[in-house]
Amino acid sequence: MCLASFCETHLKPHLLIPGLKKHKLVEASENLEEKICSEHDKVLEIYCRTDQSFICYLCTMHKHRGHNTVAAKAERTEKQRELKEEQMKSQQRIQKKQKEVQELKQAVNTIKLSAQTAVEDSEMIFTEMISSMENRCSEVTKLIRAQEKAELSRAERLLEELEQEIADLQRRVTELEQLSHTDDHIHFLQSFQSLHVSGREVSPSITVNQHLSFDGVRKCLYDLKKRLEEFCQMEFIKIPEHAAAVQMILPSEPKIREDFLHYFCDLTLDPNTVNYNLILSEKNRAVTCSERRQQYSDHPERFDSLWQVLSKESVCGRCYWEVEWSSERSVFISVSYKDISRKGKGKERWFGGNNQSWSLRCFSSSLFFWHNNVKTDLRVPSSSRIGVYVDHSSGTLSFYSVSDTMKLLHRVHTTFTQPLYTGFWLRCYGSTVRLCDSK
Repeated sequence: MCLASFCETHLKPHLLIPGLKKHKLVEASENLEEKICSEHDKVLEIYCRTDQSFICYLCTMHKHRGHNTVAAKAERTEKQRELKEEQMKSQQRIQKKQKEVQELKQAVNTIKLSAQTAVEDSEMIFTEMISSMENRCSEVTKLIRAQEKAELSRAERLLEELEQEIADLQRRVTELEQLSHTDDHIHFLQSFQSLHVSGREVSPSITVNQHLSFDGVRKCLYDLKKRLEEFCQMEFIKIPEHAAAVQMILPSEPKIREDFLHYFCDLTLDPNTVNYNLILSEKNRAVTCSERRQQYSDHPERFDSLWQVLSKESVCGRCYWEVEWSSERSVFISVSYKDISRKGKGKERWFGGNNQSWSLRCFSSSLFFWHNNVKTDLRVPSSSRIGVYVDHSSGTLSFYSVSDTMKLLHRVHTTFTQPLYTGFWLRCYGSTVRLCDSK
């Protein structure tokens, strides 16, 4: 390599003279001195992979002797291949990002449409409720007015009768007064007899209620108002949670226990659902299977045959809780819809035996997942402390072995159509399951 740059005129000898024609011509480059070895004044045409630097052939015999070296052209070929791979990856990332852009734009349009529909639906529902209340108000008003009209009509009739009686009595008083001054004894006795007989026809007296009011109606309406306000308060608490669950960008699932605890839920077990052979303790956060049947009252939500229990609180949004268990056989740690069947022993009633529940069956040395009566062998070590993570809006249910690193045992992706409740199925006497606190 001449290491010289020529203009077009001075380049002609390299094109015409046979000895110079053998020289390899390349496009002129800037900073030519950077391509010369500062130590040997030779062309940098070798690449040292050990030191990741360019060297001349003399460097390979001295300072870089024994290093992994290749010709710069060979290294360029290798790097060119890596560059193409990087270009391909970048192009794939571009395509992925473009797809995400399209999905996000579509999600924006969807959420706008969905929000508008929800607003219109909510306004319609509230309008219907207001209309219903107005109709009820009108009915109560009509009821009060009808009673008012009936009582006024009755009072008017009584007034007319009383006024007529008063007029009759006043006429009788006049007649008696006149009779008292007559000098005709025969006329007096004859008239007195007739007046005395007619005077006996007296209508029964009436008792007028001096405390007339519709206070009973008013009290009923105040009670109704109070119950409606309490009911609305209970139901309206749920609405922000459902609204917040509508997210275009789904956050990633936590990795370490500290992150999971941000979504920790304090759950308790529902005494109305507990089976007769189960005993609740620790403020309804623990359950134990007993040989002795308990004297619980009958309840439509109670599991009457299977040793199962559901939580009192529902799970919606992103929630996490932890469970400790001990058993000589096994326990089922589950999530379920509330309308799972409670009476009898069929698979449609046991956790994991239907499409309304998902269940992790825990043995001392093995784990199985059950859903819709399909059993999956997880082939992972068992754990006595299980973490359960639910992302309701994204349809994710995950079971973890609890530790600082949180080992994933099984994950389900589905679409949840109802609020979820945690549930336990104890399989033998002496088994215990406990809902842990966040500490």
